[in-house]
Amino acid sequence: MQAIVYSRYGPTDVLQFKEIAKPTPADGEVLVRVHNAAVNPYDWHFMRGVPGFIRLFTGLRRPKFPRLGADAAGIVEAVGPGTKELKVGDRVFGLCKGAFAEYACGKESELAVIPAGVNFEQAALVPISGVTALQGLRDCGCVKAGQTVLINGAAGGVGTFAVQIAKALGATVTGVCSGLNAEMVRSIGADRVIDYAHEDFTRADGRFDVIFDLVGNHPLSAIRRAITLRGTFVGCGGGGTERSGWALMGGMLGQAIAAKFSRQKLTGVLAKVNTGDLNVLVGMLESGAVKPVISKSYSLKETAEAIRHVESCHAVGKVMIAIA
Repeated sequence: MQAIVYSRYGPTDVLQFKEIAKPTPADGEVLVRVHNAAVNPYDWHFMRGVPGFIRLFTGLRRPKFPRLGADAAGIVEAVGPGTKELKVGDRVFGLCKGAFAEYACGKESELAVIPAGVNFEQAALVPISGVTALQGLRDCGCVKAGQTVLINGAAGGVGTFAVQIAKALGATVTGVCSGLNAEMVRSIGADRVIDYAHEDFTRADGRFDVIFDLVGNHPLSAIRRAITLRGTFVGCGGGGTERSGWALMGGMLGQAIAAKFSRQKLTGVLAKVNTGDLNVLVGMLESGAVKPVISKSYSLKETAEAIRHVESCHAVGKVMIAIA
């Protein structure tokens, strides 16, 4: 089969388009013939091995697993021992290890069946970004109908899902993005849009019940001024290749300390993709409450270019890889 592989950390020139053996599903896994995949910041972090501490898990000097990609949608080709629900021929989406390939294996617990009204392209864009937005707002932010929610980074992969999910939860939504993307963010449900080039949301009039920060370009002290006295801040990633692991860890430590002495809830989201939440999201796709925003589609051979686009931190919505 054809796949994107890499044997060392670095920029996109470490990626190779090669013919490799088809994987075999392990216990509790299925083999998926991938129709579409999606690119996430997750992918370039693994490609570069940054922040450095992730190499404790991915391999100190070189990647332990030589393939990239996680978000996928396709058809179950084979099932491993211990698989209980999925069967050969099922249309599925979720996480598949090494999704930038014609075939990839995924855990049954991280996959869900695609209903008839949803296509592979839509489903492939959902897993990491959609689940991050859902868990960040529903579980960490505890967003309720009637609340005011601000999404910093509203035009990005997670941000476009977050705007729509916050609206589906009944919130009044403010999106922060570039002026070039303001109309798109309004079109997916934002009640108000702030152009970050002309207005600093931390200095704007009024406070928000929940701020979901996907950028990390403001100090926590400034963001706290924009939250109600018992409001919630949910952080999620932020920063490009120039942000060091030490800076990221320092920010997390500072937030944890501040949370001990505040009536405000200061937290972060570390999403875990699971069948239940994938089913929630695909239900939102079916109802029309959520519609993935596609920035651009690339072929499997063009995966390096697709990752560069996402790595720039200026991709609007999601970036797709069309495989089958």
